[in-house]
Amino acid sequence: MINMYEVSETNKMIEHENLDVRTITLGISLLDCVDSNLEELNRKIYDKITTIAKDLVSTGQDIEKEFGIPIVNKRISITPIALVGAAACKCPEDFVEVAKTLDRAAKEVGVNFIGGYSALVSKAMTKSDENLIRSIPQALAVTERICSSVNVGSTKTGINMDAVRLCGEIVKATAEATKENDSLGCAKLVIFCNAPDDNPFMAGAFLGVTEADAVINVGVSGPGVVKKALENVRGKGFEELCETIKKTAFKVTRVGQLVAGEASKRLGVPFGIVDLSLAPTPAIGDSVAEILEEIGLERVGAPGTTAALAMLNDQVKKGGVMASSYVGGLSGAFIPVSEDQGMIDAVNAGSLTLEKLEAMTCVCSVGLDMIAIPGKTEASTISGIIADEMAIGMVNQKTTAVRLIPVIGKDVGEIAEFGGLLGYAPIMPVNEFGCDAFISRKGRIPAPIHSFKN
Repeated sequence: MINMYEVSETNKMIEHENLDVRTITLGISLLDCVDSNLEELNRKIYDKITTIAKDLVSTGQDIEKEFGIPIVNKRISITPIALVGAAACKCPEDFVEVAKTLDRAAKEVGVNFIGGYSALVSKAMTKSDENLIRSIPQALAVTERICSSVNVGSTKTGINMDAVRLCGEIVKATAEATKENDSLGCAKLVIFCNAPDDNPFMAGAFLGVTEADAVINVGVSGPGVVKKALENVRGKGFEELCETIKKTAFKVTRVGQLVAGEASKRLGVPFGIVDLSLAPTPAIGDSVAEILEEIGLERVGAPGTTAALAMLNDQVKKGGVMASSYVGGLSGAFIPVSEDQGMIDAVNAGSLTLEKLEAMTCVCSVGLDMIAIPGKTEASTISGIIADEMAIGMVNQKTTAVRLIPVIGKDVGEIAEFGGLLGYAPIMPVNEFGCDAFISRKGRIPAPIHSFKN
């Protein structure tokens, strides 16, 4: 039972510490929309999304009003479109038509993003997969609400280096296609290793093929709540520190569990998971970097940063799993640069580099996220960075991802403006030594020896 003290405490976290439900994401399977006729495929997709999701936004708003819990985003994830469009889409341009349909459907139901313009190619690419990947630059340039992802590796299959090479080219092409808006299209494109089927957070959300016809997944976020709690244990030992993080994560997850249950009941859609990810925003006091600095770092990037982040991530997960039987998605700490004012300040102060961020991704929830780099960066260099991050995920049996933004026309020291939750980012320097000969090799990096667990 929830007592009055817990109600009061939750209200305080919402009012003063930036606690929110970051997203209610409605997963919708489009497998039953498959058709060999492109026009019919688009009709089925539009009709299914606008039928199942018609009450999503209004339901979220009703829950906000009744419980006083901010629900920042209402979103949709769908079956990877490379699978859904395989029979009808014979070229990249056909997939772009599907993207336009998805964008229209998202606008009709009022969600801000729809994720799942995706391909799963960790071992090899079908022709449909390749066509979808090649369509991404144009698709993201002509739509507003589409988010795209490509899973190019896994612990079980290794890393598809042909896909890695192609994705480096696609990231660069997407940057060019959206250069009028500081290459904003790249902010909606994520390259994954070990992508989860139930992640409610954009831009990497899609509905895995093992999921139900429809499902509600909720993402909760409270960096400000954790930061405030840690202020009360300054100078204390690691035991008190860890207990405080766990207890706080438990409380935050309970809020997500409440909202997920209500949304599930009101929409008549099964509840899937709560994702407790400390996802920052540009707002002051809503920063993962500030948590790490509260733990004892002068600046994020200082020696000790990776250890502090590892501890934070682990305690968040431990607290979350006690609060809900179905914690899933990514659940941990995100370290995007542009969406976290503390990270931006650390880059500007010179304490945080791309190489240090890569080291931190060994222990965080995702990977190299929302990092602006010079627009002149070679596609092969982008592929090399992707390959490095995929290797971390493959060997460590964890999800890793890359969301790099080569900002066309801008260089180190300049600022890229993305707006809204995406914030702004200083352009970070990239190692300029080449890796062309490595990236141009064809084939797949094999799975690591510890993947053989059958």
